Amino acid sequence: MSSPRNIRKAALQALYQLDVRGDQDTGEIEATLDEDLSDNDRRKAMELAHSAFAGRREADLAVKIHAPTWPAHRQPAIDRAIMRLAHYEMTSGRVNPKIAVNEAVELAKIFSTERSPSFVNAVLDKILRKVLAAKGEPAPETPEIELPAIPPVEPGVGPLET
Repeated sequence: MSSPRNIRKAALQALYQLDVRGDQDTGEIEATLDEDLSDNDRRKAMELAHSAFAGRREADLAVKIHAPTWPAHRQPAIDRAIMRLAHYEMTSGRVNPKIAVNEAVELAKIFSTERSPSFVNAVLDKILRKVLAAKGEPAPETPEIELPAIPPVEPGVGPLET
């Protein structure tokens, strides 16, 4: 059995592909996932990716509200996928919302640019505060994080390299 982090990594890779290829290539996308995953874990990763993909409009709207100068269409595809996955995990109750943010930052460190972890953290921290407030839980004690300036991604440059 794989760790939740390994399943989440596979889900991120599948979500990235769903964003690029659409959801009609599900079988082909699943076939590209880590060979070390069991069939059951691969299925879990695909379910997680599909759920996050289905909630992409809500996730993109939440990001647009909290980072109006960096809406989803201006973000690198991998950062967009990371935030969509984290948003789904935070709002679905699948995991503790604070864990979802931490895992998203870790994924950004692995798969994205040097500046992406701080951007992902800043945006998701703002969303986290709303999610926790809706649940009646206190917000994290950290001060609200300002969004860093991130230059636009060059067209045709793929940030996902494994």
